[in-house]
Amino acid sequence: MRQFTAVVNPTAGRAAGAAALLAVARLLREAGAELETAYSRSLPHAQELARAAGDRGRVVLAVGGDGMAGSIGGALSGTGTVLGLVPAGRGNDFARALRLPTAPGELADLLLHGTPRPVDTIEVSSAVHDRTVVLGSVYAGVDALANLHANRAGLLRGAASYYAGGLRAVTTWRAAHYRVTVDGTEHRHTGYTVVAANSGYYGSGRAIAPDARVDDGLLDIVLIRDAPRRLFFTLMNELTTGAHVHRPEVRILRGREIHIAADRKIPYGADGEVDAALPVTARILPGALRVLHADPHAEVPGQRPAPDPR
Repeated sequence: MRQFTAVVNPTAGRAAGAAALLAVARLLREAGAELETAYSRSLPHAQELARAAGDRGRVVLAVGGDGMAGSIGGALSGTGTVLGLVPAGRGNDFARALRLPTAPGELADLLLHGTPRPVDTIEVSSAVHDRTVVLGSVYAGVDALANLHANRAGLLRGAASYYAGGLRAVTTWRAAHYRVTVDGTEHRHTGYTVVAANSGYYGSGRAIAPDARVDDGLLDIVLIRDAPRRLFFTLMNELTTGAHVHRPEVRILRGREIHIAADRKIPYGADGEVDAALPVTARILPGALRVLHADPHAEVPGQRPAPDPR
């Protein structure tokens, strides 16, 4: 029987993580699994707790949103430790990409009996971050600014905070001039954002890169060029289905490494955390993390169908 260590921030998200863990923890213990809970004070502390649990051969459960999942998953990347997710955040976008069930009983069953599967991670480096590893995506532009506003939204939660943050960001945005280098080839780009996606989702369920796969060894790179604000809001609405990729204003590249620079100070984010500005380099780490999840391209009860694989 598996031994679990759940890492949770007891104060984040109005204690949503602790609440989400309760139902799953009861089911795991009733099934005979050993579960201990480690309470973190910060994301760096959560990483320390996760590494220590992994060194003891335990399955680590990241309890929270994309920031917690990305931080702990990054810390365990390359270690061989098995990671499980208990989604309890605003976005839960990496959990969505993995097709994780939302019902506590189904999630507990997956954690108890699921097969660890390798997924890719993203190594991120910049003047601020010498080297960090995340799971979902790196994005630089109006979406990072919107994410920054959403993180400070206070009363708003979930998709509402992202929408309000996006509205505020777009109304003040002016097109940036990017230099995007993918696997050694430079691409000039003027527009709203550049997204390097491992997961197809970001921003609380927005399908920014609907054909992205977490296990193909590639980043899907989405560039949204300059367009009238009215059209950009249309594009934002189309992110719910992924229909935006058919617009001429959207260009998609694929590669293993990307370097993003711009003509001014542009914020970038990674897995919901925004604390730095360009330039930044992101590199895919194929199969670097073992995660308990079902086939991410199969339909799971409680989730909408996954995008068609390319």
